[in-house]
Amino acid sequence: MTKAKKISIRILKITLGTYLFLIASLLIADRFIQFRSTDEEIRNHYARHKLPINITYYEALGRQMRYISTGNDPSKPIILFIHGAPSSSGYYRHFLSDTSLRKLANLIAVDRPGYGYSGFGEPEPDIGKQAAMIAPILDSLNKGSGPVVVVGASYGTPVASRLIMDYPKLADGLLLIAPALAPGEEKTYAISYVLESPFFTWAQPRMLHSANVEKFTHEAELMKMKNRWDEIKVPVIYFQGKNDDLIYTTNALFAKKRITGSQSLSIRMIPNRGHLLVFDEEKRIKSALFEMIGLSEKFYAENRVKQGNPGPAFSVFGKEG
Repeated sequence: MTKAKKISIRILKITLGTYLFLIASLLIADRFIQFRSTDEEIRNHYARHKLPINITYYEALGRQMRYISTGNDPSKPIILFIHGAPSSSGYYRHFLSDTSLRKLANLIAVDRPGYGYSGFGEPEPDIGKQAAMIAPILDSLNKGSGPVVVVGASYGTPVASRLIMDYPKLADGLLLIAPALAPGEEKTYAISYVLESPFFTWAQPRMLHSANVEKFTHEAELMKMKNRWDEIKVPVIYFQGKNDDLIYTTNALFAKKRITGSQSLSIRMIPNRGHLLVFDEEKRIKSALFEMIGLSEKFYAENRVKQGNPGPAFSVFGKEG
């Protein structure tokens, strides 16, 4: 055997060994890194803190969806939290555990399609369909006499915004955290292309598959919404870190230019902060939620109450899990 052939065989073995190692690592990651909690884990967490929690499943557009909530007191406003990617409803656990927020409102966190226990690893890239799958939560719970605030973080922000565009009678306020609103104004990491290649896509962690599918269709989906931002009439608070290197800060300029129909738009850029504001700026966000409840109560009184309009009815009803 020639020296060149021996080298070629050695390179082939190293390449194959590296590939198999990466595949094994991805399969292990799928098993142990899912960014989601089972129903039992959720109940145990809140039980340790002596806080009641509800876990509800329902069907929407042929998919089983799950959300967790702190109650359904008709005298309180509703705050609906929508997570980014990859993530799940557990992203907002520290907010749903906050006693002052619990006293203020009924708190809800949903597993977006493709994440948590809403079809894990089965992404739904269509933002309009995601909004349609989440809307029944508000319709089924919004039977009280208070406003509804929708909160979105990162990739959850266009879903939250689309929810209000398509179902304007269901919400009264919008809080956007590290928003991904402008088409193409976000970073795509090289590893995303690698994982979605035929060599790896079949073995990659399901949560990353959902995130990557959304990533590669995101610009086209946001283009569908590009001329609809003036349809948002509710008050909006926009938070972003000035050092956010995942979602470019040009999104703030986009929001200022496009969200022109809002009763009030407040854009707040946080110095020395990056993308993970939900954790880094918990107190600031909590304060904004109290502020937004006041703004949304005013909007609710001036619009939905005066018009006597409770919003559309859905045929979707959840069941306790």
